[in-house]
Amino acid sequence: MSWTDERVELLKKFWADGLSASQIASKLGEVTRNAVIGKVHRLGLAGRATTSRVRTARPRSNIALFPARSSQVQYRTFGNTALKPAVQPQERKAASVVPLRALPELEAAPEGLVTLADLKETMCHWPVGDPMEEGFHFCGRSKTSGVPYCEHHAAIAYNPAAKRRRAG
Repeated sequence: MSWTDERVELLKKFWADGLSASQIASKLGEVTRNAVIGKVHRLGLAGRATTSRVRTARPRSNIALFPARSSQVQYRTFGNTALKPAVQPQERKAASVVPLRALPELEAAPEGLVTLADLKETMCHWPVGDPMEEGFHFCGRSKTSGVPYCEHHAAIAYNPAAKRRRAG
């Protein structure tokens, strides 16, 4: 397909009417959207009269609808900052501390260090130490059903959802 003078004139008309490149390609036939875009670029037809879709105003942000959460007045100064009013900072409330629940007692540890090769499905998989250092091992105590840890380490690893919400 070649761009004849007649097809170029149609392209210019459709472009000025505000049709999209896809719409122009389908009306001209035997040409792709990318070919239309390339030809428009080479012809320098960047200016568009109007678009085929209706532009709507963007919805306003909800920020303007709600007053500032802080009761502290914020001043804006222009020019000399020595004239900026001094504002006393408000004291912040201390974060509420959620008491830790009592951890279950640790049962006696198995004899020797439990390595990855020694670890069984019925044993606690809690890592002890740094994996890159000598002496790294796993807890190895009998585990609670349904979780990979003993009762003590499961209490550390799993926080109830209500406790997480209060802490945050």
